[in-house]
Amino acid sequence: MRSPWLRTLLPPLITFIAIVLLAELLLWALKVDPWKIPLPSAIFDAMIQKAPDLLRSAAITARAAFMGFALAGAVGIVIAIVLSSSRWIERAFYPYMIFFQTVPIIAIAPLLVIWFEAGTQAVTIAAFIVGVFPVIANTLTGLRSVDPSLRDLFHLYGGGAWATLFKLKIPSALPNIVTGLRIASGLSVIGAIVGEFVAGADVGLGILILSANRQGGTALMFAAVLTASLLGLILFGLIQLAGYLLLRRWHASA
Repeated sequence: MRSPWLRTLLPPLITFIAIVLLAELLLWALKVDPWKIPLPSAIFDAMIQKAPDLLRSAAITARAAFMGFALAGAVGIVIAIVLSSSRWIERAFYPYMIFFQTVPIIAIAPLLVIWFEAGTQAVTIAAFIVGVFPVIANTLTGLRSVDPSLRDLFHLYGGGAWATLFKLKIPSALPNIVTGLRIASGLSVIGAIVGEFVAGADVGLGILILSANRQGGTALMFAAVLTASLLGLILFGLIQLAGYLLLRRWHASA
C-alpha cells in the first residue's frame, strides 16, 4: 500500500465491512426482532429505496450543521483570543463558557423556537451552541501554550500586541485550533439533529428519524442515523484535510 490514501482508508473500510457482516450473521442467527434492530442489509435496502428522501433531508440538515459549525469556529476563535488577552478577563468569563456548555441543548431548544421561530435559523443556533465550546477551550489552550522564550524574543525586538498575536500566538495555536474544529464538526451535526427534533420546520434528518420512529420504520430510522453520521464524517474529513494542508510542513501531528 504505497498510496497514503489507501493506508488511511483501507483499514477502517475493511473493519466496517467485517463488522457489518458479523452483525448480519449474529442478528440472523439470534432471530432478533427486526422492529427492534433491523439487519444491516435491510438498512442498506432502505437507504437505496429512500435515497431521494434521505438526500433531500441530508441537504437540509447539512446546511444548518455547516452554518452552525462555521459560526462556532469563527466566534469560538474570537472569544478565545479575547479571553487570552487578559488573565482577569479569562477568570471572569471562562466559567460562564463552561456553564454555557453544560446546559443540555434539548432543554433550551424550545427557547430557541420562541426566540428565533422554528426553522433553519433555530437549528443553526442549536448546532452553534453545541460546537462552540470545544473551539474556545482548545484555542485558548493553544494561545496560552506559546513558548515563553519566543514571546520574550518578540518583545525584545519590539513586536507589538497585534504582531505577536498574528505572527506568533495564532500560528503556534493552529494545532489546537484544528483539534477544536475537529471536535466541533461532529458536535455540530449532533446539535443540528437535536435541534430539528424540537425546532425543525423542514424535513431534515432529525424530522425524518422522528417520522420513521412513529411509523415503525426502524430500518429507515437507522438509515437516517447512518446518513447523519456520514455528514459528520464528511465535515470531519474536510477539517482533517485543512489541518493537514496547514500543518504538514512544520508540525508532527500532520
